[in-house]
Amino acid sequence: MRLGISKSKNTINYYIIKDYTKNGKRSTKHVLRIGNLEEVKIMAGNMDYNEWLKEFVKKYNEEHCKNETIIIKKNTKKIIPMNHKCSFNVGYLFLEKLYNQLNIKSICNSISDKYKFQFDLNEILSYLVFARIIYPSSKLETFKQCQNFMEQPKFKLHDEYRALSYIAENMDLIQEQLFHNSKKIIKRNSSVIYYDCTNYFFDIDNEDDFRKYGISKEHRPNPIVGMGLFMDGDGLPLSCNIYPGNQNEQKTLIPEETKIVNNFKLDSTKMILCTDAGLASDEIKKFNIKDNRGFVITQSLKKLKEEYKSQVFDKSNWRIPNDLKNIYNLETIENDEALKEKYYETLFYKIIPTETKSVKQDLVVTFCFKYFDYNRNIRNNQIERAKKSIETNNITRKGKNQNDYRRFIDSLNSTDNGEVADNTTYSINQDLINKESKYDGYYALTTNIVGDINEIFKIVKGRWEIEESFRIMKSDFLARPINLSREDRIKAHFMTCFISLFIYRLLEKKLDYKYTTSQILDTLRNMNMLENKGDGYFPEYIRTNLTDDLHELFGFRTDYEINTYKDFKKIFEHSK
Repeated sequence: MRLGISKSKNTINYYIIKDYTKNGKRSTKHVLRIGNLEEVKIMAGNMDYNEWLKEFVKKYNEEHCKNETIIIKKNTKKIIPMNHKCSFNVGYLFLEKLYNQLNIKSICNSISDKYKFQFDLNEILSYLVFARIIYPSSKLETFKQCQNFMEQPKFKLHDEYRALSYIAENMDLIQEQLFHNSKKIIKRNSSVIYYDCTNYFFDIDNEDDFRKYGISKEHRPNPIVGMGLFMDGDGLPLSCNIYPGNQNEQKTLIPEETKIVNNFKLDSTKMILCTDAGLASDEIKKFNIKDNRGFVITQSLKKLKEEYKSQVFDKSNWRIPNDLKNIYNLETIENDEALKEKYYETLFYKIIPTETKSVKQDLVVTFCFKYFDYNRNIRNNQIERAKKSIETNNITRKGKNQNDYRRFIDSLNSTDNGEVADNTTYSINQDLINKESKYDGYYALTTNIVGDINEIFKIVKGRWEIEESFRIMKSDFLARPINLSREDRIKAHFMTCFISLFIYRLLEKKLDYKYTTSQILDTLRNMNMLENKGDGYFPEYIRTNLTDDLHELFGFRTDYEINTYKDFKKIFEHSK
C-alpha cells in the first residue's frame, strides 16, 4: 500500500491506497483517509509533513501487511451499481486442474491446426465441460451460466455452436487421445471392459434421419438416440458411441470394441468383456473368445432351454465360494429355520456346462435367501397396488415391463359365446404370479472363463458402475432432454457429457470414493465467492471435510477469510 494524493480547488487530501489487478486490469482502492493538508500539518507537529506522511504509511504497512486485516465498509443508503456482479463460482477450478492434467488443450490445438478456424476451441470445450457439471443446462443457458465462473469466458455464443460441429467430427480422435493422455496421470485397467447401452429422448413429435422412434428405456413415446458406453475395470469411461434410436444395440458392440482395441492399442488377449443379457448374442460371444479373450455376460433364466432350467431349479449340488469341500441342498436349508438364518445372506452357486450355436460356455447360477425375500417383497407390493387399482377402477393401460404392477391385471372383454361384452372385468393374474415367483432369489451369467469363481463374481459386481454412470449423465448432468436438432451437434453434446463424466469419475477416484455423487456435486456447485471490490473475495460456502480434501488434493486454498486478487492470480496459474 502506498500514499495517494487527491487535489481539489481548495485543498489537498491524503490517503493510503492499495493497487490491485483484476482480470489483467490495474486499479486502486482507498484504504484509509489520512486527512487534508491542514489536518496533516497539525498531526505532523514540528516534523516536516512530507516526512511524517512517509513514516505514517511505512508504519501502517508494517502493522497491516504481514497478516492483513481488511475492514469492509458498506453504506446502508448507497445503492449498488447497475448490473454489478459480485458472486462467482470457484468449484470449477478443481475440474479445470484435472482438465489440464489430461492435456485436452493439445487435442483441441491439433483440431484447430487441422481446420484453421479462429475461435478458441479449448476455451469453449472446457467451459462446456465445467458447466455440464456445475450448471447443467441447454447450450444457450450454458453460455449465460458461464458468466458465473470466476474466470469468465471470452468466446461468443455463435462460436459455441460452431465448435460443436468440429467436436462431433473428431469424436474418435478426442476419445483416443483422452485415453492415452489419461495413462500419464493414472493407471488404466483395461483387463476388464464393461459395455452397456441406453437411450435419450427428445421433446419432439416427429422423428428424422437420426432421432428415431425406438424402445425407450424410460418408456416415453418420443424419438430417441442411443448411446453405447465402454468403461474400464476401475469404473473410468473408455469411449462412447451415438447411434439412431431405432438401431439394434447388439449391432453396436463389435464395431466399437474393434475400434477401441485398435485405436487405444489394448492388449485384447488379456481382455474380458462384461455386459448384460440384452447383448448376449451368439455373435458377440463368438467374437469375444478369439485371441484367448473372455466374456462374462448376464443371462436371463426365463430364456433358457428347459433342459438347463431343470438343472437350475434342482435344489441339490449347490456350493459356496471359498468352500470347495461341501455340497449344499437348498431345500434342506429352507426347511430348517436355524440353518436358514445362518445362511440367510450367503451366496450359493452352481456351474452348468452349456453351449450356444458357436460357443461352449458355463452357466453360473446363484441363489440367495435374502435376495429371494427381496424379490418376493417387491412383487407383493406390486400385487397390492394392482388390487387397489381394480378396487378403485383406476386402470389406464396394460403393464408391459417387469416393474409395472399393471402386468398382474387381467381383463375379460367378451362373453362365453365370444360376443363383445358391455363391461370389462378385471382380475389378478395368479398364473403370472406363480410363473414369476419361480425365479425369486436366482441370478445367472454365462462365461468362458475357467478359474476362481470369486474373480467372476467380482467382474459382475463392477457392472453397477456403468449403470451409475448413465444415471449421473441423465439425472445429475441433465443430458436429456436434448434441445438440439442437428446430428453433429447432438453427437457433440454427448461428447461433452462423456468428457464431463470422465473428469467427474477421475475426481471421485482421487478422493478415494469417500463421498457420494450428491455430496461432491453439491459442494462444487455451492463453492461461491463474494467480491469486495479492491480487496478480493471471501467464501460464501461452508467449509467441510470435502472442501478441505479438495484443497489439499489440488494444492491451493480458497477458504481463507478473504482471498486477495494476487492470491487468485496464483490459483489461476496453478490450475492451468
